[in-house]
Amino acid sequence: MTIASCGSVSALTLGLPNSSAVPAEKATLPKGLFVARIPVSAKTKQRLANDIETITMLSLLRPSNTRLAVGTRIPEVLAIGLRLHAKNAAIPTDIVELIAMQRKSGIVFVCVRDADFEGTKRQERRALPGRAGHTPTFKVFVSDWKPAGEAMLDIGDPAVDSIDALWESLCSQVMLGSASPTALDARMTRRMQAAQLAEQIDKLTRDHQRAKNPEQRNEIFTKLHKAKNQLEELRKLEA
Repeated sequence: MTIASCGSVSALTLGLPNSSAVPAEKATLPKGLFVARIPVSAKTKQRLANDIETITMLSLLRPSNTRLAVGTRIPEVLAIGLRLHAKNAAIPTDIVELIAMQRKSGIVFVCVRDADFEGTKRQERRALPGRAGHTPTFKVFVSDWKPAGEAMLDIGDPAVDSIDALWESLCSQVMLGSASPTALDARMTRRMQAAQLAEQIDKLTRDHQRAKNPEQRNEIFTKLHKAKNQLEELRKLEA
C-alpha cells in the first residue's frame, strides 16, 4: 500500500503508526467539500481556492489501530496535511476553523510550505478552558515552523491510555511543548495567566519608571511586586 503524503510529510515521518496511515488513493479531500453545506465568507472561499494547494488525510488514529481505549469525547484523531501555495504563506487559521468545525474528530493540521527547507507547522483547534455551562470559546494553536523531517508527534506518553488522552497529549505538544496529557486545561490556564502577568509586569515597570509623584510610584510598585510574586508562584507550579 502506498501511503498518503503532503509534500515529504506522511504519517510515518510524523512518528505515527503505520497502521494509522491513510492509503494515497483515498487521501485527497476536495476543497469544495468544505464549502458545500455551510455558509462561507467570500474571503475564506478565496483563501481556500488560492492559498491551499491540497488537503490530504495523512493519518486516522482510532482504538482499532492504536490499541487505545475508546474515548468518551473524541471518537478519533486525524492528521490532515495542508499544502500551502506560497513560499512564505501565512498560517491559514480560517481554513483550519472551516474544516475543524465540520468534524467531531480531533484534528492535527500539518501545514507544509516550501522555504529554504521544506517546513511544517502543527496546528490544532481547541476549546479554551472556561466555566461549566458557558458556551466554549475555540482558538487555533500553532507550533513553530520546523523542517519537514523534524516535525514529529509523540503518542507514547505512559498516561496516553485512550483516544481522549491521545488528543490531550497532541494538544499539549502543540500548545505547551510537552507530551503529557495530564491536567491540560489547568496547565494551559496557568500558561495564559503567566503570559498576562508578564505583560502586566512589563507595563507596570514602564509606568513606575515614568511616574514622578512619590505616592503614585509607591502604588505602582505595590502592584508590580504583587504581579511578580503571582508570576513566580505560577512558574513554581509548572516546574
